[in-house]
Amino acid sequence: MRLNQYGETVRLAVIGLGCRGISQMKTLLDMPDVDVTAVCDVYEDRTEAGAALVREIRGHSPFRTLVAEEAIDRPDVDAAVIMTSWETHIPLAIYALRCGKRPALEVGGATSVEECWQLVRASEETGIPVMLLENCCYGATELTLLHMIHEGVFGTVVHCAGAYAHDLRDEIGNGDINRHYRQRHFLHRNAELYPTHELGPIANHLNINRGNRMVALTSMASKASGLHEWLVRNRPGTSLETAQVNQGDIVTTLIRCANGETIQLTHDCTLPRFYSRGGVIRGTRGMWMEDGGLIYLEGRSPEDEHDWTHRAESDKKYLKEYEHPLWKDYRAFGPRGNHDGMDYLVLRAFIESVQDQSEPPIDVYDTAAWMSITALSEASIAMGSAPVDIPDFTGGRWLCPRVNPARSDFDL
Repeated sequence: MRLNQYGETVRLAVIGLGCRGISQMKTLLDMPDVDVTAVCDVYEDRTEAGAALVREIRGHSPFRTLVAEEAIDRPDVDAAVIMTSWETHIPLAIYALRCGKRPALEVGGATSVEECWQLVRASEETGIPVMLLENCCYGATELTLLHMIHEGVFGTVVHCAGAYAHDLRDEIGNGDINRHYRQRHFLHRNAELYPTHELGPIANHLNINRGNRMVALTSMASKASGLHEWLVRNRPGTSLETAQVNQGDIVTTLIRCANGETIQLTHDCTLPRFYSRGGVIRGTRGMWMEDGGLIYLEGRSPEDEHDWTHRAESDKKYLKEYEHPLWKDYRAFGPRGNHDGMDYLVLRAFIESVQDQSEPPIDVYDTAAWMSITALSEASIAMGSAPVDIPDFTGGRWLCPRVNPARSDFDL
C-alpha cells in the first residue's frame, strides 16, 4: 500500500449516508486524490447532509439524488462506494458493474446464495472487479497475527474462531425510530447475520480461495429471548412489544475447510455483554485468544499450562515483536479514520486498486464466499442444523496460485 503517495483523482458516488456512510465519506475525503461527485440516500436529510460535507471539505456541490442508480450511472463517477442496507449491497453492486463502474461494498451478509452467484457472474462478464470493504482484515492485531502465521510462530494452524459479539439491543430495538435496517433482519431472519468481521481475517489466516476453501457448514441458533425482553421493557404499547423475534440470541456456525481446518463463528448481539470479536487461533506450536489477551507459544511461554499469570502481557509482547510491516509504516504515517485506523486502510486499498486498474485485495470471490455464509447458515438452521455445502465461487481456481500485487499486505 502506498501511504502518503497519491495518484490520479478518483471520483466517487457514495450511496448510503447513515452513520456508517457519512463517517466513511469523511475518511475518503481526507485523501487528497479522492473526490465525491454524487451522493445518495433514500432519506433526503441524509443526502443533504452528505452534500453539505462535500461542500465543506471540497468546496463544490455534488449531484444529489434519492435514487442510487441515478448517482452510479453518471459520466463524472469512476466508482461507487455502497453503504446502504445489507439486502441492497449486491443488487447495487451488480448495477454498478453493468454501468462499467467499480463497486466497493460495505460489509453484511447475503440474502441468498443465488445473488452471490449473480455478483460473481456480473464481475466475470464485465471484467470489472468488486471489493468488499472488510476493515477488520486491516486491523493491527489481525495483520500481525497473519504475519505470525506466515512466520510459522503458531506452527500448523488447525482451527480458528471468531465472533460478532456486540450488544446491539438498543440499536435494533429502536431501528424503526433511528431508521436502521438491522431491525427487520432480526425480526424476520434466523442466521449468522454478520459474518465477515470475524471471517475475513480468518479467511486470510487459512488461505481461503488461495489454496484452500470452505467446503461445508452447519449452524445452530439458540432461542430468541434477549431482544424480545428488551422490547417488552423499552417499547411498551408499540407493535414491537408483541412482535415475534426470529433471530436466535446466539448463533453458532461450524465450517469445514478443504485442507482440514475448522472454523467456528458466533453471532451474539441481543444479550448483555462487552464487545468482542472472539478471536482464537490454534496451531501445533501455540495459540492466540482475544478474550483475556493470551498468546501461548510452545517453548517460549511458562511451562506450567495452568499458570495464567503471564497472560496480561503475553499478547502485547508478541504482537509488538511480530508487528506487521504495513502497520509499522502506518504508525509512522499516522493512523487516521475510525476503528483505530483500519477504516482508512481498507478504503485506501480500494482507491489504489481503482487508480491502478488492478484486482483489489478482497476480490469478488472473497466477497461472495464470505457473504454467502449468512444465507447458508439460515438454510442450515431452518433444516434443523443440517450440514450445507458451501459453493466454490472460484470455479476451481482456488487450487491455482492467483498473483495479485494488491494482496501484498496479506501475502507476505
